[in-house]
Amino acid sequence: MPEAPSGVMCDDETLVQLARGGDRPACEELFRRHRDAAYRVAFRLLGHHEDALDAVQEGFIKAISNLRNFDGRSGFRTWLMRIVHNAAIDTGRKRKRRPTLGLNDESNSLEPASEDDPAQGLNRQDLRRALEFALNRLSPTTRQTFILFAEGGLSYKEIAELQDVPIGTVMSRLHYARHKLQSYLDLDGIEGL
Repeated sequence: MPEAPSGVMCDDETLVQLARGGDRPACEELFRRHRDAAYRVAFRLLGHHEDALDAVQEGFIKAISNLRNFDGRSGFRTWLMRIVHNAAIDTGRKRKRRPTLGLNDESNSLEPASEDDPAQGLNRQDLRRALEFALNRLSPTTRQTFILFAEGGLSYKEIAELQDVPIGTVMSRLHYARHKLQSYLDLDGIEGL
């Protein structure tokens, strides 16, 4: 059984082996490393903070309890993102996609407002809303591909493995998504923000 040296960062593969052996700190480190990207993917897919947290929690529970099924053909992050992605899709089917919360709902604030310039926080919120609106106009497949790339930080290869499509398809979807998002944002007058 590999042992993580004290105070030294180890790779996901080593952490997975340790977690399979019941090492709780290894499980916690895997969660810590990947929770932000998993949340961003789930939030963009679901559009609701609590639903995204539920999907991430469900995804991580499934991943940790099924580590024995992780065969290492893809990276742990890719495998985990597939599980979180599927959990988010399932959550969305159960609850329907909820609209994002309004400006006055402090529990939905993902970024603190700038104390020096309150307008900067409002501009960010306007841009976030415009981006969400533009993302919602994409087809579900194109939207999911873009979210996995932009929010999940997955490579073309990882997305291709996750979606079981050729890399060329991923590249095409991302090109189309960028083009459409830019045109949607330009049409809505957001390019000046």
